Amino acid sequence: MKLNKIFSWLFVGLMAISASTLTSCEDQPDKFELTGGVPTVNYIRMPYLSQADSLLDKASLSSVICLVGNNLTSIKELFFNDQKAQLNTSYITDHTMIVQIPATIPTDVTDKIYMVTRDGEKVDYDFHIVVPAPNPTSMSCEYAKAGEDVTLYGNYFVDDANVPLKVTMPDGQEITEFKNISQSAITFTLPECTTEGSLKVQTLYGETETTFHYMDTRGMLFDFDTPWDGVNVLGNHGWHNRDIITDDTALKGKFVQLGDGNNAVMSADGGWADSDFSFEYWAGSWDDPQKVNEGDGVALYNLADFTHYENMALKFEMYIPSSNPWSAGAMQICFEGFDKVSLSGKPIDGFKGTVAGANAYVFNGEGTNKEGEWGRAMYRPWTTTGSYDTGDKWVTVTIPLTNFNLDRTGAATTSVPKLPSDFASLTMFVVGGGVNGTECKPIIKMDNIRVVPNK
Repeated sequence: MKLNKIFSWLFVGLMAISASTLTSCEDQPDKFELTGGVPTVNYIRMPYLSQADSLLDKASLSSVICLVGNNLTSIKELFFNDQKAQLNTSYITDHTMIVQIPATIPTDVTDKIYMVTRDGEKVDYDFHIVVPAPNPTSMSCEYAKAGEDVTLYGNYFVDDANVPLKVTMPDGQEITEFKNISQSAITFTLPECTTEGSLKVQTLYGETETTFHYMDTRGMLFDFDTPWDGVNVLGNHGWHNRDIITDDTALKGKFVQLGDGNNAVMSADGGWADSDFSFEYWAGSWDDPQKVNEGDGVALYNLADFTHYENMALKFEMYIPSSNPWSAGAMQICFEGFDKVSLSGKPIDGFKGTVAGANAYVFNGEGTNKEGEWGRAMYRPWTTTGSYDTGDKWVTVTIPLTNFNLDRTGAATTSVPKLPSDFASLTMFVVGGGVNGTECKPIIKMDNIRVVPNK
């Protein structure tokens, strides 16, 4: 049997499914009672009745399986190799037991299931637990400099004595020395590398290439340094002239900064402060008709392909100094079509709808077209701990475009960007969001604002 047929079942999902689809559940199950005796397992299969003929001799970590046998109510504890499983008595009968294989990689691999009875007797059953290939999902900073420590996050990072863990950079450099290794994270010092591309992670169980890129330039909208058309460097293009600067903290060249750490105050309720905490790029020009396909004010869908937005994410690097942490207001990130905002409001060749003028109705809730309901993302990492900074270093922020589904108050909305023309403009504004915090004077530096595939 192909492994991909058995990897996808999660115990949480099963708990939410109607009991009628599971062999061990009845409409009114009897109260579970631990019995005596010795259990026997005849075979192991998939947990659903519709797949009862799918017999298994192996399964991956976190998979859900069904043991079929006799006297299974005598099992007090169950182990896969040396990892103890969590038993749910609602899914145990005398003849069946539905259980999720632990997610932790075993230390002592015996390829056996161990059943411990009420009376302490141990019974084993041969069953192979498959450890997947490494699954790197993100990097602490995709634009980190040589000599800096970076962390790859994901799962199934295994460092075996006979087959050591290895990371390969885009230029082919191999990294075998790590400052920290856990199942979900590995930390190492970044070597000198000027090549953009994926990293590869190799373990005893296989090799995987990252979907993200180091030094990623795909779908670059704003790097604040490089002319996108040979002439124009995109940046401020709206009501405000946000600080686009460089200093000794810069990743490379210039970045945009929200807040000054001094006079710019973010109130506890995330009050309106667009003069300090808004970066806007509104497509269009003062020409009649407006220019949106070229030059300064080009529509962003000309820089990146948003056709398959549901498989894309917005990314940027961010730096918040420990001296000026962030503790109030939501960074509302909003892509907008011409019907929501444009530089001048004058007609646009080829666009048949109403062309809106330059106004932030999507944030204040005014306007005739319920602009405040327009979908945007809410980024506010401070809510977890009450205050947030990046520890005086740059980090990569990733927000899937499918998360652009909240209105200006933070409530869910169905009015969301889904056409390429909905991605003409971009506004990033720290304001409101429906969650109060603590008054602060944050400094938020951002660079390399881009949209990239997330799969």
